[in-house]
Amino acid sequence: MQASETQLRALEKEYCSYGDTVHYMEQPKFFTGCEGSYLYDAKGTPFLDLQMWYSAVSFGYRNPRLNAAAHRQLDTLPQVASQYLHREKVELAARIAQDAERKFRLKGRVHFNVGGSQAIEDSLKLVRNYTGGKSLMFAFEGGYHGRTLGASAITSSYRYRRRYGHFGDRAQFIAYPYHFRGPKRMSKEEYGHQCVQKFARLFESEYNGVWDPKTNRCEYAAFYVEPIQGTGGYVIPPKNFFVELKKVLDQHGILLVVDEIQMGIYRTGKLWSIEHFGVKPDVLVFGKALTNGLNPLSGVWAREELINPSIFPPGSTHSTFASNPLGTAVALETMKMLEEGGFETSVMAKGAYFLEGLKDLQKRHRIIGDVDGLGLALRAEICKQDGYTPDKEMMDWMAEQGMKGDLKVAGNKYGLVLDVGGYHKNVITLAPSLLITKDEMDLALNLLDQLFTRAKKR
Repeated sequence: MQASETQLRALEKEYCSYGDTVHYMEQPKFFTGCEGSYLYDAKGTPFLDLQMWYSAVSFGYRNPRLNAAAHRQLDTLPQVASQYLHREKVELAARIAQDAERKFRLKGRVHFNVGGSQAIEDSLKLVRNYTGGKSLMFAFEGGYHGRTLGASAITSSYRYRRRYGHFGDRAQFIAYPYHFRGPKRMSKEEYGHQCVQKFARLFESEYNGVWDPKTNRCEYAAFYVEPIQGTGGYVIPPKNFFVELKKVLDQHGILLVVDEIQMGIYRTGKLWSIEHFGVKPDVLVFGKALTNGLNPLSGVWAREELINPSIFPPGSTHSTFASNPLGTAVALETMKMLEEGGFETSVMAKGAYFLEGLKDLQKRHRIIGDVDGLGLALRAEICKQDGYTPDKEMMDWMAEQGMKGDLKVAGNKYGLVLDVGGYHKNVITLAPSLLITKDEMDLALNLLDQLFTRAKKR
């Protein structure tokens, strides 16, 4: 006989660690099923998911094609030690590397791991090894790269490091062009230019602290960037920003490491979000949606000079489950599905439709201070009645209201799964399934409208 939810909560309270993210809500929700864009509780109430496991399930829950790939692999080669080869690993690496070569005109190789933070750690090894052991990095304010020790050092939130001390050098954090909270009377492009110029000032003389003009050497090895900030609130930069930033990096021999863990795999309408901004990465880190959440798999693509076997030999890094056949088989099927085409057009069209709906909600609800989006990476910033002051308390309340499962449309009850992000934890970060339908987007806007209307009466 299965334990009841009450019994499970008692067991969880006594035996489960609270060190993960579950207990951000006092009573975390139990789910028992899923399909497409929906999660279901024990009562069968559908919860429309607008975050899809932090963008890991970009192709919908229980996607038939990707699930079938997992089942096929279970019946053939579900396990093999990572010191041996299997077809799926090699073909997947080749597809990713060949795609990068076509787009960036750069020869490179792919290295796999099991999670985003672990792939970031691998990238740090690549960078430090290539630059002769340099351990200092630049990263952005609002940037998030993971919570392992190395990844948290380049993540701008002190909260993730506070209790553990420093096991290496913390990054120097640089302002990101967060236009909504930037200087007034300045366009998005002007603010992006200003942020680059402020960064470039670090190289004006040796007394700005990072540059030795006598040897033409920078103390910093690389700049870690999310082209669109994820946990930071889906902040989208102006088109001129990365082109201008890359010029500064190239002038001073600083590598560009692009973190595509959350925004890659067509979240923004392209395989990699950096493609929107016209620059070439030296290193690119990926994960999450590559396997649609079915099996942990992440990886790093890097230029040949950083990762060829003479500079990064066997044993440079290792994980028992890296390049596991279940993960690589599903990821290979994902890449085949993406290569068949249509995602760029459909994601951009759906994103434009959803964004227009959010803008309409903004006109009718004063607490929505800002909306923005690129593809199906969308944001709605929740503020006080002045439309600017962050309102974290309201955001938390709205997320909890969505979990009640008592919103009604056409006589049917629904729940709404929202993700909370942003510098002030007051942003709804929207990452719906890339296969979301027009009817589901209309439902999402209806449910959001109900939440905003409830907020007025609170």
